[in-house]
Amino acid sequence: MLSFLPPLLRGIIASLILIINTLVLAPLLICVSLLRFVLPIKTVQIRCTIIAIGIAELWISVNSGWMWLTQKMQWDVQGIETLDKQHWYLVTSNHQSWSDIVILQHLLNRKIPMLKFFLKQQLIWVPVIGLCWWALDFPFMKRYTREYLEKHPEKHGEDFKSTQKACEKFKHTPVTVFNFLEGTRFTDEKHQRQQSPYRHLLKPKAGGIGFVIGAMGDSLNSLLDITIVYPNLSRPSFWQFISGQVDHVIVRVEKKAIPSHFHGKNYFDDEPFKEELQNWVSNLWHEKDQQLEQLKNRSNTPV
Repeated sequence: MLSFLPPLLRGIIASLILIINTLVLAPLLICVSLLRFVLPIKTVQIRCTIIAIGIAELWISVNSGWMWLTQKMQWDVQGIETLDKQHWYLVTSNHQSWSDIVILQHLLNRKIPMLKFFLKQQLIWVPVIGLCWWALDFPFMKRYTREYLEKHPEKHGEDFKSTQKACEKFKHTPVTVFNFLEGTRFTDEKHQRQQSPYRHLLKPKAGGIGFVIGAMGDSLNSLLDITIVYPNLSRPSFWQFISGQVDHVIVRVEKKAIPSHFHGKNYFDDEPFKEELQNWVSNLWHEKDQQLEQLKNRSNTPV
């Protein structure tokens, strides 16, 4: 444990381990994934996919290692005891800091199928990481704006079809699809600009999970609703986290059933489904807001 070192040194050590971890494992991950195209044999492709996921889980484990090495963290976690890797999950969480992602990966690694995010198509060009996302079969989505569809009506429904196609490969092997319902990190400025009805949350965007629930059919029947609170720092920066200045995290994981009649619906073309899903998400968010209020009051976190 190096928690006795000053934050600057701890941050430098953790950053170096993170960078080296990525530079060492990323080329290996990409090479393994390329074999799926060089050797288009089903058994080889399956084996390469398993190895690629193993490499990604190793990357997360190494990140957990520098967290253990540089941080003196008090973990208050409930709800992960009954999770397993043989089920499909849809996961969402409140979003306050980039450290949320590292914490979720740390807590859920090897307990459920690896987290996969739906990403904008342009993100495939992000250096190194974009190729890693591609290698791990993260689905890249092409989204059309309302204005574009008005000019090109023949493209209507194409984004939903691309989502369905991306989800096809997820129907036969357990997977975890992750989505931040707020779409962005919480800040006071965004909260005021939105005039959010929630005290601790931004307004949720139901379209993303509406796409996924509709496209994945009966495979996806459980939602993991995760709430994260930082008792000593309301919304820490990633540097504050990686340098060990975050010493207490509260995490609550609640498993909730996804209504079966949501399956197979098209969020953007089915208005009754769209309204019902939005109401379902709104209820989830009201409950989460109340839970955040209770956890923050209990821990005396500044609001």
